[in-house]
Amino acid sequence: MSIQIFGLAVSRGVAIGRAVLVASSRVDVAHYFVMPEEVGAEIERLRAARDEVVAELAALQADLPADAPSELPALLDVHLMLLRDEIFMGATGQWVIERHYNAEWALSAQLEVLARQFDEMDDDYLRERKADIEQVVERMLQSLVRGSGRGRPVRGSQGDATPRDFGGEEPLVLVASDVAPADMLQFKRSVFTGFVTDVGGTHSHTAIVARSMDIPAVVGAREASRLVRQDDWVVIDGDAGVLIVDPPPMVLEEYRFRRRHGELERARLDRLRHTQAVTLDGQAIELLANIEMPADAAAALQAGAVGVGLFRSEFLFMNRGDDLPGEEEQFEAYRDAVLAMKGLPVTIRTVDIGADKPLDRLTAAELRHGQALNPALGLRAIRWSLSAPGMFRQQLRAILRASAFGRLRILIPMIAHMSQVRQTLEALARARKQLDDAGRPFGAVELGAMIEVPAAALQVQSLLRHFDFISIGTNDLVQYLLAIDRADETVAHLYDPWHPAVLQLIAQTIATAGRMGRGVAVCGEMAGDPAFTHLLLAMGLRSFSMHPSRIAVIKQKLLRADTRRLATLLPQVLEAEDCAAACAQWMGNGAPVA
Repeated sequence: MSIQIFGLAVSRGVAIGRAVLVASSRVDVAHYFVMPEEVGAEIERLRAARDEVVAELAALQADLPADAPSELPALLDVHLMLLRDEIFMGATGQWVIERHYNAEWALSAQLEVLARQFDEMDDDYLRERKADIEQVVERMLQSLVRGSGRGRPVRGSQGDATPRDFGGEEPLVLVASDVAPADMLQFKRSVFTGFVTDVGGTHSHTAIVARSMDIPAVVGAREASRLVRQDDWVVIDGDAGVLIVDPPPMVLEEYRFRRRHGELERARLDRLRHTQAVTLDGQAIELLANIEMPADAAAALQAGAVGVGLFRSEFLFMNRGDDLPGEEEQFEAYRDAVLAMKGLPVTIRTVDIGADKPLDRLTAAELRHGQALNPALGLRAIRWSLSAPGMFRQQLRAILRASAFGRLRILIPMIAHMSQVRQTLEALARARKQLDDAGRPFGAVELGAMIEVPAAALQVQSLLRHFDFISIGTNDLVQYLLAIDRADETVAHLYDPWHPAVLQLIAQTIATAGRMGRGVAVCGEMAGDPAFTHLLLAMGLRSFSMHPSRIAVIKQKLLRADTRRLATLLPQVLEAEDCAAACAQWMGNGAPVA
């Protein structure tokens, strides 16, 4: 029977496919397809992992001390019985044989099927046995990662996480309770065409990444991961914020038509890729790309970006446990990005760890004081870097060394105090001296500040005495200015980039930088939202940085703009109580009324 599940529309478009249910803790398990001739080897990987875990548990059982609690050998017996159950192994193997899932994915898929069955049992004792299944699967997953070298895609490369390259397979969509920002990297080259989460708001990090990557998505769907079953046919309506489970044939055909129409529109926009970004009145506009990994530079060039306006270096540090990247690994990553951009500028933001992007490894301060009550206001971004001066200088040295290979700029996130400015400049000077002393070459770099804390926006004139340029991070600026945690569903509806205070502060910041002759860009979500394009042009913005997938639609918008006319209408928008309605009326950009 068809059902509809309503959530929040966060990324436009339609996705149709089989549901893949994944627990939040297993979203980063590798998901890739094996070729038909590899199925036998993948089944063997499963059996080898099973045998290794059986041997581990049998050894533990044999080494139990005489005074061990009686429950312990019984628990190990249960786990060994599950591992030796050929029905469990056979069902897991069917995912490999019939769907060509890799071994890790097959294990996760079968676990979700079994977990649902246990959840629906009436007996409390039997329901609690779900934990045994989970522990057994986790042990097997660890064995696969240790034993094969194919447990996870290689960071920063396509690895095995590539789309299917053989025909006849059905498209897939991910259904999960939540997807962490680091795990969103899986979607860049993954097999999933869209996703649905139980939690999240319209301006949560997951929603922002989904929009920027142009992936149809619905968040805040509450019961989705409970109501949807593994392998159900589903439709994601990213425009209406609806998930349709087991849609009737007529509904399915309608959505297929809408999906084809969307594909044609994207193809039409793609023809603008090599068109110069110049407004009707002759203003050249710089359209830059936001990237997370060096491999993303290729997509930036393909989309027609004239540089990288934001390289989010923290993604090199995430999902690494204690194995954080050293100077050499960072240098190679930054150098690869610079070389890939073929002489175009690359702006690297120093690590913005914290808030919704935590490290697997806790910092010393976090170990001492425990997890912050409000991580968005805690030890993050430049605060985190300055609290770990050795690691900060290591990153600065790596960036400086990469600057010898092309045009490179450094961007410091979350600057708010002049003391932070002084410490940053001292760290940069010391990093340069260390490279000089070691005889390592490095080039000249420009230094920029991210304007995402209201205090920084209000003292931007003072900051620009020490920095060469600024980049406005609108996502956090809105959050901090309105005192709204955008990840908190209970107040997320109050997150409003159209708020007059937000727009006035952005306009003032752009104007101040212009008067001082310094570069200014917007690298937050507003840069890639066509509803704001004309307004930002009217404010004097000439540099936009966004996900590569958004460049074509923003270019189409600015090609039809006259900045002189827009500038005359700006005061009426900024002085309005309802800026969105005023913008739609006076600038004709079709912005929705907030």
